Amino acid sequence: MEYDLTDLSHQVLAARGGFRPVLIRGGGTKSFYGNPFEQTGNAPYTLDMRVLRGIVNYQPSELVVTARAGTPLQELIDTLDASDQMLAFDPPSFGPQATVGGCVASGLSGPGRQGAGSLRDFVLGAHLLDAQGRVMRFGGEVMKNVAGYDVSRLLAGSLGMFGAIVQVSLKVAPKPVRTRTIEFDLDEAAALEFCHGLRAQPLPVSASAWEHLGGQTGRLRIRLGGASAAVDSARARLGGNLVNDDEAGRYWADLREQRLPFFGQTPLWRLAVEPGSPVLGLGPSMFEWGGTQRWIVAQGIDANSIRQAARSAGGHATLFRPDPAQPLPSDGVFEPLAPAVSAIVRRLKQEFDPQGLFNPGRLVAGI
Repeated sequence: MEYDLTDLSHQVLAARGGFRPVLIRGGGTKSFYGNPFEQTGNAPYTLDMRVLRGIVNYQPSELVVTARAGTPLQELIDTLDASDQMLAFDPPSFGPQATVGGCVASGLSGPGRQGAGSLRDFVLGAHLLDAQGRVMRFGGEVMKNVAGYDVSRLLAGSLGMFGAIVQVSLKVAPKPVRTRTIEFDLDEAAALEFCHGLRAQPLPVSASAWEHLGGQTGRLRIRLGGASAAVDSARARLGGNLVNDDEAGRYWADLREQRLPFFGQTPLWRLAVEPGSPVLGLGPSMFEWGGTQRWIVAQGIDANSIRQAARSAGGHATLFRPDPAQPLPSDGVFEPLAPAVSAIVRRLKQEFDPQGLFNPGRLVAGI
C-alpha cells in the first residue's frame, strides 16, 4: 500500500503543479450522483483509487472494520457476512465495481437506515490525501467520544471535495437473529399515517417502503429484525400479510439498488422531510424510512417548486437522477446552501484544498 499511496501523492502534486483539477474515481457506480465535474481550464487528472485495496483490520469481537478506499464494497460485505455481521446502514452499490471509498464519499444509506441510522453515524475514522500530497488521519478505530471537530464524519457525503479518502474505519453490527417482512394494501396517505403511528411504539422495525401499484392502490412493506421473541411479538401485533423470506430478500435488495421499475423514471427527486408530513402531490412517488424519505418523479415541475414543497415539509430536495434531455438546475442538483452554511463550507474547502483541485463543483456548484 505504501508504494501505491506514495504514487497517488505524487500524482496529486503533479496535477497541482500543472494547475489541473483532480477527478477522484473509484468504481464509477455513483458517477451519476451529484453535480457534473466542473471543467476549470486545464484538462482534469483522474486519480484512480482502486489501487488501494484490502481490509486492513477486522476483529469481529470489536465490531469495527478498517479498509482501504479501493476495496470492493461487496468484498467487505462478504467478509462481514462470514462472521454474521453487516453494515447496518445498508449502503447501495449500484454495481459490482462499487468501492468502500465511494460508499463513504457518496454518503448514501439504504433501507436499513430507518432502524440503524445513517452511514455518517458509523464512520469512526478516515485517512485523507490532501492537496499537498499529505495523508491526514482523523478519528480512529474505537467507539468513543472525541474532542474537537469530527472531520472523519465530515468526509461522509462530501463527494471528494476536500480530498481523496484513502482508508476508512466503520462500525459494524451483528445480523439480527430473525427477520420478517409483512405487507399491507394501503394508499399513500393511509400508509404514511400508519408508519407515523409506528414511531411511538417499541417495535423492531428496521425498514419500511411504500410503492404505488396503480389506480388508488398501493403496497406498504415493513421489515422487522431483531431477537426472535421481539419479531414474533411485533408480527402478531401489527398483522398484515407475511412475505416469503426469499421474495422479501430480493425486494429489499432491489429497493436498495434501485432495480424496481419505479426507479427507471426520470427526473427522479429524493426529498427528506419531517416525520408525519402529508402526501406532497408532486407526481408518481414512493417512500422509505417511515415516510421521511420520498422518491418523486416530478415531470414538468420546476426545481424551485419541488424545493419549496420540501422546505414546507421541513426538509430539502435533491435531484438524484436527472432527465438527460432536460437542463440541470442552475444552482446544482442539491439544495442550495444557506449563507452561513456556505461560508463554513468555503472555509473548510480553503483549509483542505485551497487551489480547488478535488472534484470541483461535484457537491456544491462553484466550489
